[in-house]
Amino acid sequence: MTEGILTGEGVLLDARPASFATRLLAALLDVVVILTVIFGISIAISVIAPTMSASAVRALGVVAIAFVMVIIPTTVETLSRGRSLGKLAAGIRIVRDDGGPVRFRHSLVRALTGIGELWLTLGSVALITSLLNDKGKRVGDIVAGTYAVRVRGAQRALTPVTMPYQLATWARTADMRRLPDGLALAARQFLGRATTLHPASRARLGTELAAQAERHVAPPPPPGTHPETFLAAVLAERRDREYASAARAANKASQEAALVHRLPHSIPDPD
Repeated sequence: MTEGILTGEGVLLDARPASFATRLLAALLDVVVILTVIFGISIAISVIAPTMSASAVRALGVVAIAFVMVIIPTTVETLSRGRSLGKLAAGIRIVRDDGGPVRFRHSLVRALTGIGELWLTLGSVALITSLLNDKGKRVGDIVAGTYAVRVRGAQRALTPVTMPYQLATWARTADMRRLPDGLALAARQFLGRATTLHPASRARLGTELAAQAERHVAPPPPPGTHPETFLAAVLAERRDREYASAARAANKASQEAALVHRLPHSIPDPD
C-alpha cells in the first residue's frame, strides 16, 4: 500500500509504510545497542554492589531496568523525531498517523507498551501484531497512533513554481476558479518531473493537463502558449492569490481581536 503526506504546496511526499524486513532489521540493530548498554550497566553495578546494601542494590536494579526499557527509548525517539540508531541505519522513521513527527507522549506510550509486548514476551506479541496489521503496526503504534515509514530514497520536495514573465499580465487579469485537488497535484508533480519524462510522454501529458486546467480559466491563454508554461502560470497565480487572501484574513482577524480586547465606553487602555 502506498501512503503519502500532502504538503502545503500540494506536493505528495513518499511516506510508504516500512516493510516487515526493514522493521525487523531496525529492531535487531536496536537490540544490539540496548544489550551493549545493559552489559555496561551490569559491569558498573557489579563494581559498586559490594559497597552497597542489598536493598540499595535492588533499588539500583529497578532504576537500571526503567532506564533501559523506558527512559532511553523515549528520550532517543523524542529527540531524534522517531529515529533510533537501528531505524537510522535501516532508513525508516516513526511518524504519527497524519504523517507528522512524533512527540514525547507518543514515544512514552510506545516505550511503556513495549515493556509488555517486547520485553516480557520477547517480542512475540509485537511480531504477530506487526504481521497482521496492514501498516505493520505493533501494539505500541496502535495505542500511540504512529507507524514506521520509509525515509531513505523518499522523494524530495519539488522546486517552487515561478510565474512565466510572458504570461504575468494575462494571469493577473484572468478569472481562475479553484483547481480540483487531484488536477493541481498532478500538474505540480508533472512540472517537477517534466525533464525526466520521455519527450512523447511529456508532450502528451502536458497537453492533457493543460486542457483540463483550461476549463477553470477564462479567458484562455494567448494562442500558441506552451502547455507547460500555461500550467506554471496557473499554479503560480493561484498560489499568489491564495497567499494574499490568507494574509488579508489574518490581518482582519488580528484587527478584530484587538477591538475585542479594548475597554468599552472609550475608556483608555492601561499602559
